[in-house]
Amino acid sequence: MKNILFLALALSVWAACAPSPSGPLPILGERDVVNGDTIYPTIPDFAFVDQDSQVVTNATFAGKIYVVDFFFVHCPTICPKVKANGLRVYQKYKNDARVGMLSHSIDTKNDTVAALKRHAQKLGIEATKWHLVTGDNDAIYGIADNYFSVATVNPDVPGGFDHSGRLILVDQNRHVRSFCDGTDAKEVDRFMLDIDRLLAEQYGKH
Repeated sequence: MKNILFLALALSVWAACAPSPSGPLPILGERDVVNGDTIYPTIPDFAFVDQDSQVVTNATFAGKIYVVDFFFVHCPTICPKVKANGLRVYQKYKNDARVGMLSHSIDTKNDTVAALKRHAQKLGIEATKWHLVTGDNDAIYGIADNYFSVATVNPDVPGGFDHSGRLILVDQNRHVRSFCDGTDAKEVDRFMLDIDRLLAEQYGKH
């Protein structure tokens, strides 16, 4: 976990300082070289359940890029800002079938499918585009590391959960390519430019 947090901090510095030139986005995370081939970190297989009781897996996003975050419905701190900025992303790419969205609830006890459904209705989002998912605690908390994010139970913080407010961009090969502070509107503006860059890289001009 310490290594993940260190990497996340390093990536935060990179995101804050790096320019946003045109061309391919970097593939984030440590990489290995095996028999002369560079192996990049990827998002592992997963299976969660969304607000429409549909199973969401890697196959749900096959051929797409997607935006990820971690939240809980009754979050008293950063989640409302992250969701408001997430809605900006949703509206911009709502009619672009190449872009999906995935939000993991970290309060699996209270964020039932029914609760996620009500939250989706409140946000005014379609499940086919933006999946709010729940599932096994360990699976959700564990996969946060793969997204260079944080999701843990912490009774000492407001709401009882410690989590990152990041929006994270994943390409169609399961590589993390960009992220931003989802509470910062200007950062989200930059992030959406990165989404456009990734679309151009992976699909060409549209």
